Amino acid sequence: MNDEHLSRLQAITEAALLAAGKPLSMDQLRELFNEDERPARQVMEHVLMMLEKACEGRGFELRKVASGYRLQVRAEFAPWVGRLFEEKPQRYSRALLETLALMAYRQPITRGEIEDIRGVTVSSNIIRTLLEREWVRVVGHRDVPGRPAMYATTRQFLDYFNLAGLDELPPLSEVRDLEAIGREIEQNIQGEISFEPAAAPEGEPANDTDQQDSDSDRTFH
Repeated sequence: MNDEHLSRLQAITEAALLAAGKPLSMDQLRELFNEDERPARQVMEHVLMMLEKACEGRGFELRKVASGYRLQVRAEFAPWVGRLFEEKPQRYSRALLETLALMAYRQPITRGEIEDIRGVTVSSNIIRTLLEREWVRVVGHRDVPGRPAMYATTRQFLDYFNLAGLDELPPLSEVRDLEAIGREIEQNIQGEISFEPAAAPEGEPANDTDQQDSDSDRTFH
């Protein structure tokens, strides 16, 4: 396969990622082509490497997340690009971020287990918000009296927080403070501005009204 053909594949791939407005998997990228011209996976991997290199020194980058590949604004430029949009995402409450962090690190985990670790009641509104945003899902029920639901994070969670997998979360041994973990997760949002951004979902208000969440130094047991 000559350089001209590879360059054309790169241009087609770039155009598709720009138009999609969402991550595209390797299979989805290959299916852009008719069966008789469909590049092999190894060829597509090479084309994606070419595209990634072509983005060096530019304001955007090729990023691999859980659902596939996407072109997105580099995190360092997000503060400026974000000023283009009138609607600003609200900051997430510490209670929501701590709950989400526990689900990410201890999954599958029940609501009761989260409450035991945090030492406070988990608001039903937080659980509902996480489910509605499809950041978590019920993956089963614990075989104990009452059969409580067990929660785990989703592919949408990884995509939204700019992660390819849970192994990209900071090691638990290095980050023990729940609030610190929440901040680490939230920082990954900065690179999530894409070329065709969807309306940002509303976050839990930063002034969470749960009076039981007043302590700031809770850690994992």
